[in-house]
Amino acid sequence: MAKIKLLACIAVLIMHLAFGKEQAPSDVSVESVPYTSPTASKVGVYLAENFDNPSLLNTKWIKSNSKKPDVDEELAKYDGKWNIEELERFPLKGDRGLVLSSESRHAAISSKLDKPFKFDSGKTLVIQYEVAFQKPHTCGGAYLKLLTDGPHIKDLTQFNDKTPYSIMFGPDKCGPTSKVHFIIRHKNPRNNTITEKHCLKLKTEESVFTDHQPHLFTLVVKPDNSYSFFLDQELQYEGDLLSEDDFNPPINPPKEIVDKNDVKPEDWDERSKIPDESAVKPDDWDESEPENIPDESSSMPDDWLEEEPTHIPDTAAVKPTDWDNEMDGEWEPPLINNPKCEDRSGCGPWSRPLMKNPKYKGKWKQPLIDNPNYRGKWTPRLIHNPDYFYDKNPLKSSPIVSILNLL
Repeated sequence: MAKIKLLACIAVLIMHLAFGKEQAPSDVSVESVPYTSPTASKVGVYLAENFDNPSLLNTKWIKSNSKKPDVDEELAKYDGKWNIEELERFPLKGDRGLVLSSESRHAAISSKLDKPFKFDSGKTLVIQYEVAFQKPHTCGGAYLKLLTDGPHIKDLTQFNDKTPYSIMFGPDKCGPTSKVHFIIRHKNPRNNTITEKHCLKLKTEESVFTDHQPHLFTLVVKPDNSYSFFLDQELQYEGDLLSEDDFNPPINPPKEIVDKNDVKPEDWDERSKIPDESAVKPDDWDESEPENIPDESSSMPDDWLEEEPTHIPDTAAVKPTDWDNEMDGEWEPPLINNPKCEDRSGCGPWSRPLMKNPKYKGKWKQPLIDNPNYRGKWTPRLIHNPDYFYDKNPLKSSPIVSILNLL
């Protein structure tokens, strides 16, 4: 559960958010540092929010009261509770944030940007917001969605997980698995189908969810398709939207694909080595010798007790009161290690240890030689991908962002 502050400029977004209202811990104190609500320049700013004003709820920031489709009625409701409060630990007086105070509930709250942001404007997109998990976080997300412009945003109270978005960014954790989402909802320029492209490179430390401290998440996406992820103003990763290794699936499909109709020829030989058919077993090759034989040089240790068994009945054991001889058989006390053997090399019948047999050769086999007909491992041929396209501006082809949504 977390406390969030958000500010946004140039599509820069900064937010202050806290998850989880809990009983005040003993180390809580109000810092003496004076706090003044920051102001953001209006130049290039699409949304800036400090959540210092409680009246923002239900006016500028609208809670969703929708339901998840195809989910049990009780679980489908978006009924999580949002408040604007100070931090639980070491707050600055007057410094507030948006707090999700309920657990195990769907929750979403959203606000319109001051103006739509178009990815064909040649501007750099910066999403930045601060999150503080005020109590140990077990399962849930503290990520943002930049919603796609369209009729679905007219009534923000009906937002749900099916509402179209263009970018999703931020931390998420459930059980031992934690990640930082960066997902692009990309439109295929050939047929207009939509596919979610998941970035594989963004990670964060587990301590972000457990140390109760505010952490600043920043995503920068430039017009040249480069992107950067910062945590607490320290660069964590730089990449390229068009890199085949950064997203799954990649933004652009491969030019060539495997021909599913291609079949391996019957005479294709994948054996790199084959038995030498000209080799003959030597006359003196003896396959009867065992691999291991007794070590004749060994002798029984002087302290070995051959007459003593390794285990003896436990004389302290008592027959269970519910033991039924007819059902369970004749009762016998369990066996325990023979105490007389504890300080000895061993007890019971002694036998010589085994050693490698120097005469052992094993079963003779023809040696392997290079296969003159070896053609390598067969793979089906590649053919042109009929669904191939190359979108050099993947965010431009996505719908315009006009709403910021917080989950």
